[in-house]
Amino acid sequence: MNDVSNHVSIPTTHPRTKPASARTYRAALQDTGASRLTEEEIATVTKALVILENKVVRKLGPGDLLGSPARVKQWLTLHYGMLDREVFGLLFLDKRHRYLGHQQLFTGTIDGSSVHPREVARSVFEYNAAAVIALHCHPSGVGEPSQADELITQRLKSMLELIDVRLLDHFLVAGNQVVSMAERGLV
Repeated sequence: MNDVSNHVSIPTTHPRTKPASARTYRAALQDTGASRLTEEEIATVTKALVILENKVVRKLGPGDLLGSPARVKQWLTLHYGMLDREVFGLLFLDKRHRYLGHQQLFTGTIDGSSVHPREVARSVFEYNAAAVIALHCHPSGVGEPSQADELITQRLKSMLELIDVRLLDHFLVAGNQVVSMAERGLV
């Protein structure tokens, strides 16, 4: 992540009250520069995302999403692993770390994206979240955290502490590789 590069902000939305639909994911995957997938692969990924979102995420019991690191990594890989530009998002959680929602906040270029703590705070308030998990993709396929990744993680953690919100982790998604900065002691 490069917090000084130019960015294009993805419009924020309120928590989804209805189930995910194939049209939503298909439209997102067909945006210019959104992925390196063929039309057939987009159709397959769209179906997988809809199933995962509607059956796995939306119907989990309290704490189930975060109860399985493998499930979280699968979800992250499907949502961020195929993107060909950096995209930064958040998973919003309640006080018991139950899933409230997900939002992609910022998108950038092939090697950087700006992250603005003020916009992060605004989204946290929209979801009334008590904790968050930050995530972004590395389209290069290299999952190692950069110095800029470490810096923005610390800035976000400090800012979120001021508003009594915990930053639980910051995941880097590079293709099918998912790296937890918390597991590396960087959160």
